[in-house]
Amino acid sequence: MNTKKTIPIAGFPVVKTTASVLARYLQHAMWVNKKITLFFANTNFIVRCNHLLEKMRNASVTIVNDGVGMDIAAFLFGREAFKENLNGTDFIPHLLCGTGAPKRVFMLGGRPEILDKAVAHVGGPLKQIVVGSCDGYRGLQEQRAGLVALINRSQAEVVLVALGNPMQEEWILVNRQALNAKVVVGVGALFDFWGGYKPRAPHLVQRLRLEWLYRLCLEPRRLLRRYTFDILMFLLLCRKKSGS
Repeated sequence: MNTKKTIPIAGFPVVKTTASVLARYLQHAMWVNKKITLFFANTNFIVRCNHLLEKMRNASVTIVNDGVGMDIAAFLFGREAFKENLNGTDFIPHLLCGTGAPKRVFMLGGRPEILDKAVAHVGGPLKQIVVGSCDGYRGLQEQRAGLVALINRSQAEVVLVALGNPMQEEWILVNRQALNAKVVVGVGALFDFWGGYKPRAPHLVQRLRLEWLYRLCLEPRRLLRRYTFDILMFLLLCRKKSGS
């Protein structure tokens, strides 16, 4: 995947690909025992993870585009376009269910009550094997020293980390080498959707690329900064790194 076309967004090498190609790449990585780290980059990711840029310039790290802001930046600063919008909420089920054999999944992050429901969703409707879980609050604090060993003992093939930006990226980059799992993914608020804590936007809103506006209307206090000040910071970073 890292030999494929990338579009630089604020210095981050974001892969220009599709869900089908990306899923095949990750499935092949699991088949040949290759370690891959996957990040979904939206505007918030670019701003919050800017200090991790050099650590992400690694052959084992794949970064893909998530959200209309990334499309706008690709056009404004590079006159390029991504092939397809990729987000964890839609892509992870596609990855897990893309082959006949269920995957061994470890789930890290989220509130305890939400995590339990998300685990039930993965083991139920998605028909995967959840080999372990740890919430992002008390569980993470209690298991911190032995968490990597716990995940390795579970023989997880896929580790989903839902700690939010930049905590999930920092945790993954620090611990990735010690983790035996073939695919480790930062998934943001995915467990909240799976656990029923947050609703997805209606399909029409998703098709119009306005899911960000739907979420802002639901959580204005939490997300207002992300879609105002952070958007400005995102554009400034893009401009700075593009040399414009």
